[in-house]
Amino acid sequence: MSSRSSVAYIGIGANLFDARATVAAAIVCLGQMPRSVLLAASSLYRTAPIDAGGDDYINAVACVETQLAAPELLQRMQAIELAHGRERPSRNAPRTLDLDLLLYGAAHIASATLQVPHPRMSERAFVLIPLLELAPAITIPGLGPARQFLGATAHQVIGKIG
Repeated sequence: MSSRSSVAYIGIGANLFDARATVAAAIVCLGQMPRSVLLAASSLYRTAPIDAGGDDYINAVACVETQLAAPELLQRMQAIELAHGRERPSRNAPRTLDLDLLLYGAAHIASATLQVPHPRMSERAFVLIPLLELAPAITIPGLGPARQFLGATAHQVIGKIG
C-alpha cells in the first residue's frame, strides 16, 4: 500500500443463523475489498446482546490497510452486510451481520452517515477486547488509550471461542 493508505479497524458481529460462519466469511470479504489488505483479525468472542434480546453474538475485530476513503469503505462494508442478508428493522435488532467502522487512522469523522471513532466503542467489551488483542497499545483518537475503558465494561460477559 502507498503512503496514502489508512489503517482501519472494523467491528464484526452476528447473532442470527450460523453467526460463527458469517463472521468468518465477513473477515474473508473484508480482505477481498479493492485497494485494501487484511492485516489481522482477532479471535472470535461470544457475547450476550446489549439492550436487546435474542441469541448471543459472535464478535471479532478486523484490521485493514486501505486506500479507500472512509465513506467508500463504509459503502463496501454495507455491501458485505447486504450480501449476508442484513436488514435494519430497528436499533439493536438481531442481525445476520453487523460491520462497524471503529477507527480510520487518527481521523475524526462526523457526518450524517458515519461517526469515527465509533461513538460507543469505549463502552463495549465486545469491541475493546478483540481490538486490544490486535493492538494492545491502541489509542482512541480524542479519548485516549483503549485499555483505560476496560474497567467500565467488566460487567459485560464475554468469552473467547477456541
